[in-house]
Amino acid sequence: MAHVNRADRASIEEAARLFGWDELRPGIEEAVSAVLSGRDVLAVLPTGYGKSAVYKIAGALLDGPTVVVSPLIALQADQVAGIDAREDAPDAGAINSSQSDGVNDAVWTDLAEGRTTYVFLSPEQLANDEVVERLKGLSVALFAVDEAHCVSAWGHDFRPDYLRLGEAIEALGRPRVLALTATGSGPVREEILERLRMKDPVVMTRGYDRPNIRLEVVRHQEGRQQRSAVLDQLAELPKPGLLYVATRRETEEYAAELTARGIRATAYHGGLGAKARRELHEQFRDDRFDVVVATSAFGMGIDKGNIRFVVHAAITESVDNYYQEVGRCGRDGESAVATLHYRPEDLGLRTFFASGKPDRGRLERVFTAIDSAARAVDQTELVEQTELTARRVAEAVNLLLEAGAVRQTARGLRPARGATLETALAGALEAAEHRERIDESRIAMVRQYAETLGCRRQFLLGYFGEQLDEPCGNCDTCSSGTAYEAATAEPTKSSPFPVDAAVRHREWGDGTVMSVEDDRITVFFDTEGYRVLSLPVVEEHDLLQLVS
Repeated sequence: MAHVNRADRASIEEAARLFGWDELRPGIEEAVSAVLSGRDVLAVLPTGYGKSAVYKIAGALLDGPTVVVSPLIALQADQVAGIDAREDAPDAGAINSSQSDGVNDAVWTDLAEGRTTYVFLSPEQLANDEVVERLKGLSVALFAVDEAHCVSAWGHDFRPDYLRLGEAIEALGRPRVLALTATGSGPVREEILERLRMKDPVVMTRGYDRPNIRLEVVRHQEGRQQRSAVLDQLAELPKPGLLYVATRRETEEYAAELTARGIRATAYHGGLGAKARRELHEQFRDDRFDVVVATSAFGMGIDKGNIRFVVHAAITESVDNYYQEVGRCGRDGESAVATLHYRPEDLGLRTFFASGKPDRGRLERVFTAIDSAARAVDQTELVEQTELTARRVAEAVNLLLEAGAVRQTARGLRPARGATLETALAGALEAAEHRERIDESRIAMVRQYAETLGCRRQFLLGYFGEQLDEPCGNCDTCSSGTAYEAATAEPTKSSPFPVDAAVRHREWGDGTVMSVEDDRITVFFDTEGYRVLSLPVVEEHDLLQLVS
């Protein structure tokens, strides 16, 4: 990252004080300076790091409005409220479907007349041609994409609506682009840069290492014993904390069992209404619960410094997802613990969730309904016309969008130019197969984390592209000594494939070496995801070649 000059530093410090910040975390100032100099920036900063400071400070210093793409309306409301609470900070507003036309129109007017600096929009809004046209007349200075991993098929929360953001950026005359995420492994970073069409970007990662969080994996053989161990651990740990489980049913069961033990516990899952979710967030923030038992639906936007633990009752679907959830504890810098309760059989459940193969008949019904309509149709109309559930329609539409068989317009969905039923089905099924390979690849990496005898922190940091030279001393494998044994073991022979080397596999094509161990390497392939390969087998069969 380039040096921050004295003039930039003074301006940045002055703007930071508008929001009540006397000191900025490492990397924030550099990211803002790069944006001010006209560079695109991808900032990979951990959960709770204060990523929003980059667009808030840069937006206050640039001449023109700042567009912030945010995936959740609740998060947009929180960010707008936080900015507006600062008396001297520039004004902010949001445009979304939860507000009346009158409220949205007032925000548009304030933007046009220069009274509002920050406008928060969902990716769905930016798929609307009319919204993009209105923004074109405002000379947007900065286009900030929050939760930018959603644009990547390799990200743990991929959303097809993010795919049109690159087009929107071009349509707005290519303002500076700022992409922010907390989960940016190498493949995710590369796809963000490509999808958002970022030019000569500054790519920075900071603060992945959270040394105050102890990392543990507890292995189990039997499900009942696993549940009992989780409950016993939560009874002993300092509170408050989070327990993540795999299903909605388990949130209710664990919450009831913890309550029976005298622990103030509650269940959270995606099936709760918006009001109930909001109230639960507020109650947890105010320390009215000791433990929230949740599916992965709980967490985005949590800003609570004193969470003392994050326990997972079962394995997660990706390392990205796991480390993001782990990052919700210990934000105050005090000691915290992250424990994964692991049973190899749980991998079967994750694989089941990952392998939801699309139904060809449903895809055909949805595409035919879109293709035969005399005008653009929305998903509500498709539910009525196809007699499928809203969830099934959404799944089919997402695959058709990902395959490029349909396109989103201001008034709804239309078939892509030249798309036929045959090409649409073939493209959607291919997209589904690609996603299945992605999901299986993610699960394999989580298993590798759970079963490693090396330092767990070294594994996690290496996954995200940061190097830790020595075992951390604050994980279970360091405590048991196996991490140090692995670190000091003499390799049987050196690997001909160093980390970050470009390689080509005879069957899987081009890839990048992600990690190297004594007898195996992990390679990321564009089409297959992460694959752990035996070095003896690779060499015996000449499976890999270095690409210069």
